[in-house]
Formats: sequence, C-alpha cells, structure tokens
Amino acid sequence: MTTPSGAAVVVVGGGVTGLSAAWWLARAGVDVLVLDKGVVGWEASGRNGGGASHYHSPLFHEEQRLWPRMDELLGYPTEYRRERVIFALTESDLAAYRGMAAEGRRLGYSVDDLDPGQVRALVPMASEANIGGVHLHYGGQANPQRTVQAYAWALQDLGGRIAQHTPVTRIVEEGGRVVAVETPRGRIGLEALVVAAGPQTGMLLQTVGVRLPLGYGRAEMIVTEPAPLMRIGGVDGNGLYGRQTLRGNLAFGGGPHEWIDLAADGPVARPTSPLTRNLARRVAELMPGAANLRLIRSWAGVIENTPDGRPVLDRLENPANLVAATMSSVGFGLSPASGHAIRDLVVDGRCSFANLDKLKLSRFAAVGDDWLEARGWLPPELAAAPSAS
Repeated sequence: MTTPSGAAVVVVGGGVTGLSAAWWLARAGVDVLVLDKGVVGWEASGRNGGGASHYHSPLFHEEQRLWPRMDELLGYPTEYRRERVIFALTESDLAAYRGMAAEGRRLGYSVDDLDPGQVRALVPMASEANIGGVHLHYGGQANPQRTVQAYAWALQDLGGRIAQHTPVTRIVEEGGRVVAVETPRGRIGLEALVVAAGPQTGMLLQTVGVRLPLGYGRAEMIVTEPAPLMRIGGVDGNGLYGRQTLRGNLAFGGGPHEWIDLAADGPVARPTSPLTRNLARRVAELMPGAANLRLIRSWAGVIENTPDGRPVLDRLENPANLVAATMSSVGFGLSPASGHAIRDLVVDGRCSFANLDKLKLSRFAAVGDDWLEARGWLPPELAAAPSAS
C-alpha cells in the first residue's frame, strides 16, 4: 500500500463522525484524507441502535432536516425510516417519555401520546402490561453498517481518500499549528486536522498538550432472528434502544455499561460483556411477542463518554488548525449534522446553523483528575481496589 504523503485536511477516525465530516469537506472541494486504525465503521459506528432522535442536542434541527435527504445526498442507501414509538412499563418511565414528548412539541415537532391499546396497535409484540407511551413523528432510525458504507463510498466518489489500517500515533505541532501526523506508514502532512477517533480522541490530543477527559464503557447490542415486520421499526422502552431491520431482525442495546480501562491502541481483545442475558430479558419484558425469538448474534464495543455526557465539537485556539470531535455515545444519529458542523469549523471557523458554545472543550477546564472516581465510572478492578489513603 502506498503511504499518502499528505492532504489539505486529514481526518483521524473512520467512524460516522469522521466520515461525515470528510464527506462534507469533499463536497466543499477540499482535498481530504481519512485515516483509520482498522476498518472504517468497524467499532461503534457500524454497530449501534441506529437512532436519530437527539432532541437535547444543539444539532437536533439539522439532524432532523438532513436524515430524510441522506440517501439522495449520498447516492447510496442508509435504510433510514422516520418515526419512533417509545412505551412504558412503569409510571416513572411514562412520565419521562411524556416529558420528552412535551419537549418535542415545544421544538415544533409532532408527537402523539399513546394509550396501551394504541401502543399494541403500532407494536403488535408489545406487552399487554404497557401503560402507554409516545409516537414521535420525527427522528427514526437507519442501518448503521449501510450508513457507514454510504458515507465512505460517497466520499470517495468526490475524490476523498481513505487509508485503513493506518493508526495515528502522534500529532506533530510547530509554531502553534499542527503540521503533520505520524503513523507506522510514515509522516503525513496537512493544513488542518480533525480528530474524531472515538475512544482514542483524548489520547491523541494529549500528544499536543490538550486535555479531553473521557471515560470508557462497554456497550452491547443483541440481534434476534427475523420477526414479522412492524409498521414502525424504531421502538424504545424498558431502558432499551433499538430497531427492527428491514429483514425483521430485532437489534437492541441499552446499559448498564461496564466501565473499562483503555490502552492507547484500544482494547487488547474484542470486549465481552455480561449484558446479553440482561438485554434479552428486558426485550422479552417489553415485547413478549419476541420472547421466543432466537438470538443469532451479539456485539460489545467501546464507547467514550465526557463528564457531562455531551459531545465536544470545537476548533481549538491552540493548535489553531485542529478541530476536536467526540460525540459521547450519540455519534450515529447526529452524524449528518456533526459532519456539517465540522466542515464549517474547519473552513469557516464557526458553525453556520447552530450555536456550539455548549460543546466547547473549555467547559471541562475545572474538571479534576479524579472525576471518574467521583462519578463511579471506574473499571471493576479499580473500583474494588483499596484506596491508597
């Protein structure tokens, strides 16, 4: 493989955030190169719940504007389907979902409150013990793997380049600007850098003295054999998020996550999780009609979380030509909008469609080094260790 010598913009990370950013940059005529330590979309970007309903984000309106257009814009299928049903088995969950519905209406979107019978009409497998829910006429879900492929192919159609199996080991800075990144295949020059490397983002930023506090957790998805297709594929509840695929498979995930320690190059082996049985039980509680479906596969991977759970999207002051992007576990659904925002930060220095002040890295300046311990986000082996004091 020929080592790329450089690009106007190098994007570190071939997940949906990095690929979307690179595609948006290529659409603007920018010479862009994506570097990934493995295969694009191989981690959480290609294996998640596929949801696109992040009403709490400043990127929400752009997320909702873009998703229905993404197949046309990319030229490849994402299998996006609009709408979502969220229903409750407990009064506390129902109150939370009705609060979500109220927020959606406040933002100008259509939401229906559902009684138990209406839930079962939309979700035939739903529990008769459900006490109601909400029907979002926005949001929806897409196929994560198809979407990753679509971003990558659309980027390449525009002349963008992707170098897989090319981990970045260090960011090279001179005179307050990034000038290159180092990889096992050699140094790659650049004019601007985007670091969207998921769990490795904080570690790479440390090489230029930038601190991004992140915690790392295992997230797991389970997939069943196909079931009869429901009219609305996106269904949440009972602490779960997920969707029904176009083939009828149910794909669901949802904590509790196990916090882990992470080496600079990622986990030593593919992570395993004790959550499979827990997830299967909760799917059966939510939808007893799925209780007899066989599980055909599961996946566990590493996700990164900031101290406040919100993403970081920020063009730094030093180095001045570096954009930091970590989506704190909500990257897939927001990817059309986050890629647009990153394009704006790189090319124009500011986002054209949303105020990103709440997503600046500087908000963590006062977060102490013991923040993981304070939040109880330590790996089990460290949480159980006796205190040095």
